[in-house]
Amino acid sequence: MSHAAGTRFLHRLARLYGIQTAYYDVSHQRQPASEDSLVAVLRSLGAQMESREDVPQAWRQKRQALWQQPLEPVVIAWDGVLPLMQLRLSADLDEAPLDCHLKLETGEEKNWSYPGADLPLIKHVEIEGSHYLVKQLHLLGKLPFGYHRLTLSLGRKSAQTLIISAPLKAGIPGDKNNDPIWGAFLPLYALHTDSSWGGGDLSDLEALTEYVAGKGAQVVATLPLLTTFLDETFEVSPYLPVSRLLWNEFYLDINRIPELKKYTPAQAIIKSSTFQKEIKALRHLPLVDYRRQMALKRRVLEEICRCLFDEPCPRLNDLEHFASTSPVANDYARFRAAGEEQGSSWQYWPQTLRDGTIKDTDYNEGNRRYHLYVQWLAHQQIENVSRKIRDKGLKLYLDLPLGAHPDGYDVWREREAFALKTSTGAPPDTVFAKGQNWGFPPLHPERIRERGFRYVIASLRHHLKHAGILRIDHVMGLHRLFFIPKGMEASQGAYVRYRAEELYAILALEARRHKAIIVGEDLGTVPPYVRPAMTRHGLHRMYVVHYELASDQRRLPPVPSRAVASLNTHDMSPFAAFWQGLDIEERRRLGLLDSADARAEGNELLSMKETLITFLRNRGWLHEPNGDVHTVLTACLSYLAASQAQLVLINLEDLWLETQPQNVPTTGEAYPNWRRKARYTLEQFSQLPQIVDILITVNKLRKQRQNR
Repeated sequence: MSHAAGTRFLHRLARLYGIQTAYYDVSHQRQPASEDSLVAVLRSLGAQMESREDVPQAWRQKRQALWQQPLEPVVIAWDGVLPLMQLRLSADLDEAPLDCHLKLETGEEKNWSYPGADLPLIKHVEIEGSHYLVKQLHLLGKLPFGYHRLTLSLGRKSAQTLIISAPLKAGIPGDKNNDPIWGAFLPLYALHTDSSWGGGDLSDLEALTEYVAGKGAQVVATLPLLTTFLDETFEVSPYLPVSRLLWNEFYLDINRIPELKKYTPAQAIIKSSTFQKEIKALRHLPLVDYRRQMALKRRVLEEICRCLFDEPCPRLNDLEHFASTSPVANDYARFRAAGEEQGSSWQYWPQTLRDGTIKDTDYNEGNRRYHLYVQWLAHQQIENVSRKIRDKGLKLYLDLPLGAHPDGYDVWREREAFALKTSTGAPPDTVFAKGQNWGFPPLHPERIRERGFRYVIASLRHHLKHAGILRIDHVMGLHRLFFIPKGMEASQGAYVRYRAEELYAILALEARRHKAIIVGEDLGTVPPYVRPAMTRHGLHRMYVVHYELASDQRRLPPVPSRAVASLNTHDMSPFAAFWQGLDIEERRRLGLLDSADARAEGNELLSMKETLITFLRNRGWLHEPNGDVHTVLTACLSYLAASQAQLVLINLEDLWLETQPQNVPTTGEAYPNWRRKARYTLEQFSQLPQIVDILITVNKLRKQRQNR
């Protein structure tokens, strides 16, 4: 076989697996994926091939396997109406009767039959010597919203498909969710009060809610609160959680644990001079010391847990009920306890453990009880905080990370749902010339469908139980992700497509059920089909002033109505640093820019500042020729507050002109990402006049917008 013919087969096979053989980069230049990359990504998705010589046979096998599936694993019924379905059958089954069994999510069941020969024929196809018929199947009647199972039996053949009956758009028609609102953002680890132990906790989040609610806000926003590795495997990034299904015990307020008042040994630990001295030291650090703070909390939590299990009481009964009704938390506790026993990633465990079977002898029972106990407490404290937020008429704004830590619980338990031989990332662009490798495996696009999207649905429900607004990190991932084969550079990846409409259907259904707003993080290089799809399905987009200026330095584009408008994000420098060019100098220092790039960005900054000042002056928000940073900041926020954006989100650190970012992507240990505390405690910044004045102004302008 010639090389050209081999390439054609390789590209055909790639398309069968949803792999793009080329993409257009940030400069709109076509970038073909290398053949080595395509082969590696194909193998990660399950293609039966060892080398390029196996490609033709792998193509034939995959093609035949697809035709041997009578139905697609998933079908969407938009607004409850099922589309015409295509049924693929072997020609010898043409005369067999077709028996249908529909089981609704409620448990209700329906059965009926069709004469197979009476089904309308669409076409006849021959594949590798086998003959197939494509017939048309139409189910009458409108389905209730939910996840339903359709089973077909035709002769010796049977097939099952998941029917997702979902509203076309996320959100509640006619709901007041469309009113203009505003909110405040601060990472919870960075938020701290006079009573904190060195980093924020859930009581601090409650206190922040009290403060911003008093200023008229309707939203309080923070970064993901999911469990992370804070032991031997240490990873504090909220975007590399151990699990997207469980909360982080780091954020527990120890003083709010009911058992603490009962057990004097735990009280004695906290009251000891050495313990109090350590808390005081942690409070004075400019960075959150996760290890030291978690070590303090765990010492107390383990003592409380031990006392609880030693003395049977109603609270212990409640914990045992939680364990019996929360299989994920129970399983997770065993996983973490086994990990502590092994002292290594699950990928290096003995085979039985690695495959998911953990026996009682594989861990320390005290450690299992600890991890179960802290999940129970985290569940209770987040439930209490979210309820109080709702009772005040506010919405909690959370962020759903794109992935999970490769050594974590989700990848261990749901490994078939992940493409383990690859990592997710992004191709090279103007900011990251070598591309980005985000260090976690992508979801396998077909296996998640075959499993009824159970992991995706569970992750959403875990957040939407508490979040009135949920931001979907890297919303482009609903459509495609950049797969980077292990051992290759980030620039050597390839895009793999997902069934976007099925994922939108799940989002719309879960948002409707939980009465939540869904926001898609659509920043950066966005394929042209993403935003129209978001609009079609009722997702809100993001409008970030810094991005909008960078994309068009001649003007500031209008703010869309279904948008979350802000000056920046957690992955960007605060406004003061941007305005003064300090972020350019910081990235040059970190080696992300060379001198020439820094000069070019400096020139672009001057152009952006001129554009923004002219824009704000022309619209009456800025009355000085060249205002100082605080004046321009106030003018920008006033413009956003008066805009038609549904939600204006204010980074509280901008209001005191912070210059240090919370995260500088791709810098690793070169920058203290996810560690920097807010410069002021909540008690301090809540009294700063410049903060109070801006929040009053924003609230006034938002109310005026509501009354139009």
